[in-house]
Amino acid sequence: HGAFYKKHLDRFRDDDRRSLTAIVYLNPDWTVEDGGLLRFWPAPSGEGEALEIVPTAGTLVTFLADRFWHEVTPARRERLAVTGWFKRR
Repeated sequence: HGAFYKKHLDRFRDDDRRSLTAIVYLNPDWTVEDGGLLRFWPAPSGEGEALEIVPTAGTLVTFLADRFWHEVTPARRERLAVTGWFKRR
C-alpha cells in the first residue's frame, strides 16, 4: 500500500544485459481508483502522451528494457506483480 516507482528505464547505465522486461499482474478486481497503474511512454524519448495500464490479474506487459520509460503510480491497496528480465550474455 502506497508503493510506487518514479519514471525510469529498466537497463542500468553501467550494465546493459537487461534486454526485455516482462511483468505479469496478479490482482483480481483491480480498478483505476486503486492506483498502482503502470504509466508507459510509447515514444522512446519518454516524452508525449503516456498509456496507463491497470494491473489486473492475468495482464502481461513486455517491452524493451533500454527504450521505454515507465513508472508506477502510488497504490491505494496491496498490489501484486511478478517482474523479470530477459538478459543478454
